[in-house]
Amino acid sequence: MSRTAVPHRRLRNRLMLAFSAFTLLVAALFALYVVLFVYTVEDQLFETMLDREVAVQQRHHHDHGTWTTPRDGFMSIVDQTRALPDGIADVLAEEPARREFSGAAGRHYHLRALQPGEAGRPAAWLVAEVSTLLVVRPMRTQLFQLLAGSGVVMVALALALGGWLAHRTTAPLSRLADAVGGATPEQLPPQFAASFPDDEVGLLARRLDDLIARVRAFVEREREFTRDASHELRTPLTVIRTATERLGAETGLSDAARRSLDHIAQSARQLEQTVVLLLSLAREQGSLESELATPVLPMLERVVVEQSPLLDRKSVEVQVDLAPGVFTTLPPAVLNVLLSNLVGNAFAHTREGRVVIGMDGDTLRISNPGSGVRDEDYAAFAKGEASQGTGLGLSIVRRLCERHGIDLRIDGTPGQTVARLRLPNTPRPS
Repeated sequence: MSRTAVPHRRLRNRLMLAFSAFTLLVAALFALYVVLFVYTVEDQLFETMLDREVAVQQRHHHDHGTWTTPRDGFMSIVDQTRALPDGIADVLAEEPARREFSGAAGRHYHLRALQPGEAGRPAAWLVAEVSTLLVVRPMRTQLFQLLAGSGVVMVALALALGGWLAHRTTAPLSRLADAVGGATPEQLPPQFAASFPDDEVGLLARRLDDLIARVRAFVEREREFTRDASHELRTPLTVIRTATERLGAETGLSDAARRSLDHIAQSARQLEQTVVLLLSLAREQGSLESELATPVLPMLERVVVEQSPLLDRKSVEVQVDLAPGVFTTLPPAVLNVLLSNLVGNAFAHTREGRVVIGMDGDTLRISNPGSGVRDEDYAAFAKGEASQGTGLGLSIVRRLCERHGIDLRIDGTPGQTVARLRLPNTPRPS
């Protein structure tokens, strides 16, 4: 059953996201540096003016013993800490090292201590009320809007550039995926690597081209093997089976010879069945759809008869509860392979008791009082304790079901094994 794959553009989206995230990060850092720069320049300007005024006041006090009026009108001298404006004294009590303060009504102050007085305390304070000189704060909103707008524009440009670059980068990958997406062993794409540029994608295309060539050669060898095996294996098995049937018709055979002959005939049938299974698995490549409905009961009865030698000298009863009106759309060859293996597996693993074969809705149910099925029994050449075959049966059946989308479930518990095979069925033709 084929499913239409939904293309995912995750690589393209990741490239666009990486471009936009990087641009957003750069824009954010740029905005941070701009804000820090303008605030630092403004504060440094005020600090430079205060430093010059402090030097003038210190020299005047040293020469005359008094403070002079500051040259700049926004500066003033305060003799006592408690006389500082807008509650600056209270803030200084908690943060003695602070030199920049915000006051009421949008006022802003810079503070510098003049030469120490008694007990190391400042003799006076130089206070600069710089509210009217602030440049950055009045235009702070416009500055942030400008930075935010520039960031949005840069991110949009990054998305556009990232989308364009991602498209150019992923377009060859998309073409490569489309070229090999619908490839099957029967319809492998022709040589396509030459249409790709000489870069990493071209290298990948050439490696895939080489791989497809090896797969094509492998498929051809498999087809040749299937054709040769069909002729080389079936012919001697037919000769062996015919010879055993003729020898079995002889009346002068001893009991020991007849038992050996029966053993040879049973081994030949098992090997013939294994060949049929392998050839069916190699040949069945198409759809399960069949124009004609296949009756299940006649084929099941024939399989039970063919597998009955596995019940020789066993106290086993076979019960078939299947209505004649059960049909399936499975091809007869596939149905025969599945039934032969499942019924043969049930017979081989049953020493005594009853094997029950019936329908449960559209599911064929085969139960036997065997020792149960283990997970490792599904592997190739894995054999149970009671198995007399090659160990390929269950593995081939499961691979055949997986290839054709058939629902098969085998539940094994100590003392019982139940195989459930869901058959695609149709109503009985009128």
